[in-house]
Amino acid sequence: MPTLKQYDEAIAKYHESLTIKTVPVVSWEFNHILLDHITSSFLDVNKINAIALKTKWVKEDWDLSTILKDEVIIVTDYKLSIIFASSNLSKMNGYHEDDVLGKSPKMFHGKETCLKTSNEIREAVNQKIPFEKTVLNYKKNGETYICKIKGFPIFDEKGELCNFIAFEKAA
Repeated sequence: MPTLKQYDEAIAKYHESLTIKTVPVVSWEFNHILLDHITSSFLDVNKINAIALKTKWVKEDWDLSTILKDEVIIVTDYKLSIIFASSNLSKMNGYHEDDVLGKSPKMFHGKETCLKTSNEIREAVNQKIPFEKTVLNYKKNGETYICKIKGFPIFDEKGELCNFIAFEKAA
């Protein structure tokens, strides 16, 4: 019958032969951050897909999972009231989805925001056409940041405007 020492040696030999090595405890925090990001992105994509299904969007070829790696996604209703903001919004400007739901995206503008750019965005929205603009926005703490926005009207299967979607990135 093998001894406990022989058993320990066999286990040690087995673990040494593995190509996957154990990870030190200090790296668990990095793993947790990555897991949170993946989970948040997955939930965000599911929420957007639920909105699309409910309002019967004509599907676009957006790879939302990839977009969420670098950009914030905001969805408004046709009246420009925010109905969804991706969880990574807080990294960009300090706001959480609960802070912005039901409000206009103009809430990110302030006294130094260029009126001409705001008017150009408003005109594109009124004409129901896509736009791409860079605008000076304000964080929750009052600091300014440059934000590159790509906005698109979303139409339903009947061709009626139902939502707007914006992909935003701090420049």
